[in-house]
Order: sequence, then structure tokens, then C-alpha cells
Amino acid sequence: MKQITNQDYNQYVTKNMPKSPLIKNCLMAFLIGGLICVIGQFILNFFKGMGMEQEHASSFTSMAMIFLGALLTGLNLYDKIAKYAGAGTIVPITGFANSIVSPAMEFKSEGYVLGLGAKMFVIAGPVLVYGITASIVCGLIMALIKGVALW
Repeated sequence: MKQITNQDYNQYVTKNMPKSPLIKNCLMAFLIGGLICVIGQFILNFFKGMGMEQEHASSFTSMAMIFLGALLTGLNLYDKIAKYAGAGTIVPITGFANSIVSPAMEFKSEGYVLGLGAKMFVIAGPVLVYGITASIVCGLIMALIKGVALW
């Protein structure tokens, strides 16, 4: 049996790999991602039109977009949208909701605690842990640079 080299393997993969329609993929990501953002802006304007202050309207908009992302994931529609939009569905806040709900949906057959509850933060958990840790470290560094008393 002939041993295949890394160079031979790379040539084989390059030759047989399907070509990606880069322009089409970028356009769809831009359009669908933009549409998600337009929906978010519409929701924000709706809340502001109801008399909410900017800060409260922004918070309610975030909650509404997370709810919509989770709902569409639960109804198996988010993955169908993502099939055409690609990265356009990952970047907005709805992508974060999808990253939390997807593992939970996958493991719901294991029960509410060990399946749904335990797997909900499989992807988002590390993001939250490292994000919060990084913000604390950056805050401490800024406090030291500015000479703020920490105690």
C-alpha cells in the first residue's frame, strides 16, 4: 500500500472540493443579516413610539430579538434561514439565541435537567465565562492605570 504525502492529499482535496459561490454567499449574508437588523430597528422604533426611553427601548428590543431567535430555532426555521444566509444569521443577537437553544433542542430527549438545562450553555457558556472574565481583568487594569482605589 502506497503511503500518501501531505502534498498529494492537499492536491486531491483541492481538485475534488466543490467550488463555493463566494459572491452569492456574501450577498445573501449581507441581505439576510441586514434584514434581521432592519427587523430589530423596526422593533426599537415601535418601542420608542410607545413612549419608552431609548435605554428601555433598547433593552426590550434585545429581549424581543433573542426571543425571536430562540422561537425560530425551536420551530426549526432558523437553520433553514441560515442555510441561505450563512454568516448573516450568526452575527446579530439572534445568532446568540440560536447558539443557546440549538444544543438544548438536540439533547431535550435526555430530560429537562440533564438534557435541556445542562446542554443549553454548551456553546454560549464559554463565551460568557471568558467575556465576563476579560471584562473584569480589563476593568482592573483600567483602575490601576487611572490610579483608582480598589478598596
